[in-house]
Amino acid sequence: MAKHETVTILLVEDDPGHARLIEKNLRRSGLSNDIVTLDNGQKAVDYLFKEGEYKDDMTPVPLLVLLDLNMPVLDGYQVLQRIKYDERTKRVPVVVLTTTDNPSEIARCYELGCNVYVTKPVEYDQFCEAIRQLGLFLAVVKIPEDN
Repeated sequence: MAKHETVTILLVEDDPGHARLIEKNLRRSGLSNDIVTLDNGQKAVDYLFKEGEYKDDMTPVPLLVLLDLNMPVLDGYQVLQRIKYDERTKRVPVVVLTTTDNPSEIARCYELGCNVYVTKPVEYDQFCEAIRQLGLFLAVVKIPEDN
């Protein structure tokens, strides 16, 4: 990813174990970006749009979102739709990172505007390797600078 220091990653994941594994393996791949982790979709929307408890937060909007689908309050589909249908955030890259591998759910995410869809393997070693490879991929991704 261009400008590693300035690109904040928003990880939206309600499973604390998955969140720790994701961050750990992204770090193993060499990513040094700031990672903000939130555990439900409403917190993610509030964070992105500076609403609710984040209304006075001056941190920049993340330039990349890693989004789980199955979450409390607002699910990942609702978060994805809010991100992609708002002028302020529609160019923010969204990587859906979930255990769901149903073709209709994958199609729905792409229809809503996700940029990449990654299925989290259930087996621990495969999960770690998939996230490490995602980190390597993110290290070379070019993102819009005008967010």
